[in-house]
Amino acid sequence: MLIQTRIFKLAKGHAEDMAAKFSQESPVDGFAGLIDRTVMVNSRNKEYDEVMVMIRWESSEAWKNWEKSDVHLAGHRAKRGNNDPDYVLDKKVAMYETYAVIQGPAREDPIFLFKNR
Repeated sequence: MLIQTRIFKLAKGHAEDMAAKFSQESPVDGFAGLIDRTVMVNSRNKEYDEVMVMIRWESSEAWKNWEKSDVHLAGHRAKRGNNDPDYVLDKKVAMYETYAVIQGPAREDPIFLFKNR
């Protein structure tokens, strides 16, 4: 399994804006090899907010197929010149090969949806 993370450091009060953007339906959602996308918010820091997007793929090959796909390339061409909003202070993208997954007893029910409100 391959996991891609994107971490956005945001001006305080803008986590909801970025989380909503990455929670929208996306062309990647129906792409072969995608396991899931998770959007997480950390508002505990007094100086800034963070949003992490985690995308899990069945394999490196599945991710590479997405990166080379017409729909992915077209999406990047359409966004050329669109800079990040002013409230994005920093961002980091990383790729991880999965070493181990250890499931706990709560995983008996495989469907979990969380939204703090």
